Amino acid sequence: MAYADFVTAMMALFIVLWLLNSSVKVQKAVGGYFKDPTGTSKMVGTDMVGAGENFVVNKDNMEQLKEQLQKSIREVPKFDKLQNHIDMTVTNEGLRIELTESAAGTFFDSGSARMSGDGGDLLKMLAQELGKLPNHIAMEGHTDSKPYPAGAAYGNWELSAGRANAARRLMQMNGIREDQVTQVRGFADQQLRKADAPLDPSNRRISLIVQYLEKKPAIEPEGGEKAEGEGGKQAGEKKKE
Repeated sequence: MAYADFVTAMMALFIVLWLLNSSVKVQKAVGGYFKDPTGTSKMVGTDMVGAGENFVVNKDNMEQLKEQLQKSIREVPKFDKLQNHIDMTVTNEGLRIELTESAAGTFFDSGSARMSGDGGDLLKMLAQELGKLPNHIAMEGHTDSKPYPAGAAYGNWELSAGRANAARRLMQMNGIREDQVTQVRGFADQQLRKADAPLDPSNRRISLIVQYLEKKPAIEPEGGEKAEGEGGKQAGEKKKE
């Protein structure tokens, strides 16, 4: 064996031994490099072909986006604490991501639009992933039916809108483009998640809707069959005259 081949083989052996003793995160990073050295195929933490900016999420591939976001969310700190409060559903409007509250408060302090640290980490991750897409995003805030004290200047309408806006501000600071958010909606307790339990904590939630981008219809070329047919008819009429 040539000396150069021996050195190369030993280096490869040392790299394999090093990887076997490295963390899963390092192993994934090294594996990702060899799969895509340029990094141009990365989209929402996946190896889908095409840069995120060129990836259009429509009705044909929204389920794919849902699956990839679910994988990325598992990397968020304290995921075990949050996982039962994250719900993703593909609807007629797009991918709806709902972050529901617990009795003690998971994403926001009770009765406040101030976000918790755990909720902030999750929204930052979502902002980084969704910011790669050209799709528009709508944000909603919802509350339960527990009323504020009579005469209070602040109520469920203000709270739901305030939480949706707090989520928008944080996400725009961490990846979402300003022109990406189309709507910020506050619904108070008018769209309960559990209508039979209006005071249930899961009714308190914020929702992110990744809206579909419809495929553009094919543009008919000028002078198509219709135009030629009409022209032929006119020409025929003139000849008759």
